[in-house]
Amino acid sequence: MATKRDYYEVLDVAKTASAEEIKKAYRKVAIKFHPDKNPDDPTAEDKFKEAAEAYEILSDEQKRARYDRFGHQAGGGGGGQNMEDIFSQFGDIFGGGGFEGFFGGGQGRGGRRVKKGSNLRIKLKLDLEEVANGVEKKIKVKRYVACQPCSGTGAKNGTDLKDCGTCHGQGQVKRVVNTMLGQMVSSSTCPTCNGEGKIVSSKCDVCHGEGRQLHEEVIPINIPAGVAEGMQLSMNGKGNYPERGGVPGDLLIQIEEEPHELLKRDGNNIMFEQYISFVDAALGASIEVPTIEGKVKIKVDPGTQPGKILRLRGKGIKDLNGYGRGDQLIHLSVWTPKNVSSEERELLEKLRNAQNFTPNPGKNEKGFFEKVKEYFQ
Repeated sequence: MATKRDYYEVLDVAKTASAEEIKKAYRKVAIKFHPDKNPDDPTAEDKFKEAAEAYEILSDEQKRARYDRFGHQAGGGGGGQNMEDIFSQFGDIFGGGGFEGFFGGGQGRGGRRVKKGSNLRIKLKLDLEEVANGVEKKIKVKRYVACQPCSGTGAKNGTDLKDCGTCHGQGQVKRVVNTMLGQMVSSSTCPTCNGEGKIVSSKCDVCHGEGRQLHEEVIPINIPAGVAEGMQLSMNGKGNYPERGGVPGDLLIQIEEEPHELLKRDGNNIMFEQYISFVDAALGASIEVPTIEGKVKIKVDPGTQPGKILRLRGKGIKDLNGYGRGDQLIHLSVWTPKNVSSEERELLEKLRNAQNFTPNPGKNEKGFFEKVKEYFQ
């Protein structure tokens, strides 16, 4: 599988380019590599599609933000689009006539357009463990699929079709206009058959001429590790089948992260706040903390100060692009009781008096601990 080029490199723009600059750059590249303009260049169509995919991402504010953060792993690109998809989706870049009007009808590609069905959108909730390690989910969706008896044509037995009398099976009609520069030829979708090129003589008894049926199915989805809230993944061809033939749309999966009861995500790192007692901070201790892989023991050194951060390397979230794994950061806070009993208050007063408390760290520490020892003897 070929490595995709950076989208900014494809359009030859800086990462700080404005929306208008990206639009102008795409128009320039699209004109340069349009297949009708480069009939002898077999690579032109691939470059044209590459530019359209780059523009689809960079022209959308949310998709661009995800791409800037996660690269090509962010998904949501239109890599599976055919030429007709691109013409219909981005034709307005060239004005009202679209690509076809700009290049004189697009005759090099043939007349009939391939229809694409609508996309399906779902939201998928993942817990922190699933986000961290990746997971396979099986989801149940209802979508339109091709009618089996008529093979998606909408015609009885799948054969009761005839060529459209208006466009003669081409799906497009041409119009010749005389101008002072000579004759200009333009093409448009046939109004009789809506670009299908065929007319149904007798409708299918099952789908009643639609060429599709609503079907419920279970679809397995492989979620890579490191996805984030709001990210959109795409499964080509798992959307709705269009009426009377064409290619199915896509299934778009929007990621939602469910908050963890104890742990908090910060990029690829996991954050956790651990409260310890004054005694544990002063004398040191071995305590248990939760991680996404279960509980682990950590060592608190004697004399630990509030605010110290301990790091558990490799206990975070796998990077979406495969660059290792994040860490878990444990923020230590010294817990101070809000309510104390009279006995506890008396003990604390004695400890305070024993130390002659001073804000200077380390001062009188030796005398303090000696007096504590005497108190408990």
